[in-house]
Amino acid sequence: MACPCGIRASFNGGMEFLPSKRSTTVISPRTSSVIVLFGLPPEEFLISDFTCQLKRKLPLQGRLFLSARIVGFYANLFGHKTKFFFLWEDIEDIQVLPPTFSSVGSPLLVIILKKDRGLDARRAAKSQDEEGRLRFCFQSFVSFNVASRTIMALWRTRTLPAEQKPQIAEEQEDQEERSIMVDDNEIVLDAEDAKMSKVYGAELPININSLMEMFGGGKLEQKVMVKYGCLNYTTTAWEAFKDDILERRLSYKFNRHVSVFGGEVTCTQQKFPIANGQGWILNEVMALHDVPFSDHFRVHLRYQIEKSAFSHNACKCDVYMGITWLRSSKFQQKITQNITDKFTDRVREIFALVEREILLATQRDIAF
Repeated sequence: MACPCGIRASFNGGMEFLPSKRSTTVISPRTSSVIVLFGLPPEEFLISDFTCQLKRKLPLQGRLFLSARIVGFYANLFGHKTKFFFLWEDIEDIQVLPPTFSSVGSPLLVIILKKDRGLDARRAAKSQDEEGRLRFCFQSFVSFNVASRTIMALWRTRTLPAEQKPQIAEEQEDQEERSIMVDDNEIVLDAEDAKMSKVYGAELPININSLMEMFGGGKLEQKVMVKYGCLNYTTTAWEAFKDDILERRLSYKFNRHVSVFGGEVTCTQQKFPIANGQGWILNEVMALHDVPFSDHFRVHLRYQIEKSAFSHNACKCDVYMGITWLRSSKFQQKITQNITDKFTDRVREIFALVEREILLATQRDIAF
C-alpha cells in the first residue's frame, strides 16, 4: 500500500519512490542533478543546499541537500564518494550545540532520527543511542544561522504540501543569488575534477624521508609553517582511510603579512605511496574562511614527491594546483588568477624554508 507522500519501503529495507503522473513542471538543472544523484522521482525538487562537514571520527567535507521529502548528503573526496539520505518524517528531533574544540569553533547541527529509521544511512551516523536512534552531526556551514533556520523550518512544516515548502525556505535564507557548478550527473567536490596546473617543480638536495617529515606533524612542519606566517597551526595524526591511503586534517590562521584579511584555513590531506614504491602522492583540499568570496571555491593541491634519478640523497618534487568553484561569481577569473599567483609563491617559499631547515639540521648533526 502506497503512502500519501509517494514513498514506500523496499524489500531491502531502504526507500523506494513511486512516480507521479501529475508532474509536468520543467526541472531545473540543479534539481535534475540531485534527482539523478539520489535516485529521486522526477517530480521531486530541490529546495536548498549548503556546503558543510559531516562530523565523524574525521570530518568529511560535502554538501547537504534539502528537497521536499528528503535530507541528503553527498561528498566526493579524492574520488571516494559518500552519499546518503533520510526522510523529513523520520526525524525525531533537531538540536543546535555550541562550538567545541573538536568542531574547530563551529556550532553543531545534530539531527536525531526516530527509532529504527534511516538504517540505510547508519554508517554515516555519528552515533546510535540505546534506543536505536541514529544521530547525524553537521558543522562548518558557510552561514550556520541561515542553514539551521532553514532546516528547522522545513522540518517543522514537514506535514505541509510539498509545493509550499520552497516559500518557507526562501523566507529563511538571504536573497543572495546562489548557484552550484554541476555537470549533468553529479555535484563534484573532488581534486580529480579540478583543472590542475603545475605551480612548482624542483630537484631538492635532500632525501625523500627527510622531505616527507614536512608532512609528519612534527617539529619540522611546525617550525616551517610558523616561520611562513601560519598561526595556531594544528594537525591531526595520520589515520588509515582506505587500502593504503592515509588521511589527516589541518587548521591554522594566516597572519596579516601573508593575507591582509587574516583568515582561517581548514584542510584535508590524503597520502599514498606511488606504485613503484619510489615516492608519495599527497592530495590536499583547502577551505579558506573569513576572506572575500571564500565560500565560493576550494583550493586543491597535489604533491608528487619521488626519489631523484640522479642522486640517492636527493628527491624530485612537483606540485600541482587547481580550484573548484562551488558558486559562480563575476570576479571568478580575477580571483582564480590571484589565488594561483599567491599559492605559487607560497609553495616556493615553503619548500625553500624546508630545504634550508633540513640542510641546517644536517650540518649541525655533522658538526657534533
